[in-house]
Amino acid sequence: MIAAFLGLRLYSVLGRRPEQNEEPVRRRIEQPDPQGAARPMAPRLPEAMATPANRLAPPVPETRDFDADAEPGIRAIIAADRRFDVGLFMAGAKSAYGMVLEAFWRGNRSELKALCDGDVFAGFADALDAREAAGETLDARLIRIEEARIVGAELTGSTARVTVRFIADIATVTRNAQGQVVAGSLNDAIESRDLWTFSRDLTSRDPDWLLDETDEA
Repeated sequence: MIAAFLGLRLYSVLGRRPEQNEEPVRRRIEQPDPQGAARPMAPRLPEAMATPANRLAPPVPETRDFDADAEPGIRAIIAADRRFDVGLFMAGAKSAYGMVLEAFWRGNRSELKALCDGDVFAGFADALDAREAAGETLDARLIRIEEARIVGAELTGSTARVTVRFIADIATVTRNAQGQVVAGSLNDAIESRDLWTFSRDLTSRDPDWLLDETDEA
């Protein structure tokens, strides 16, 4: 029961938007590249030209899937990477939320490692070790995502970090080594509130975002 609770509430943690004809399992959140080619380095103005008079203000994102406190950070990210799109990022975040949860419930360490940074993956691995040591199995289902909203964003150097609050209904049941139900029910969903933070080096040619922090909302 403890392992299941920790896995669901403390180590619940996000992929990328699905596209046509893609493989069934997408491993990370990817910033879309309309050219389908290797992603170029983000262009930078020469220092002599980078003055307030010559610098264009970042466009206001069309979507409002973010809190007002997150807007300065979002503008800074857009200014550094004009390909960043809030709407597409959120579509990928929702998809990733389900992918990571499913990978954790199935105990698939390779998928989790591809989606998370080292610290977050280590937390997942510890929870899986505890579950396996107890001889327990977890059967869980993501019923629906009630809300997904950016509550924080920042740009530190070339590293962008975006924090998303997820409110979701999840049904889960834990069984012991004998297959007996020891906790939960698939007939009763429980509201889960999570804060997931994704990060990416905007100067990198790798377009993927990694989950680098999880917390309860």
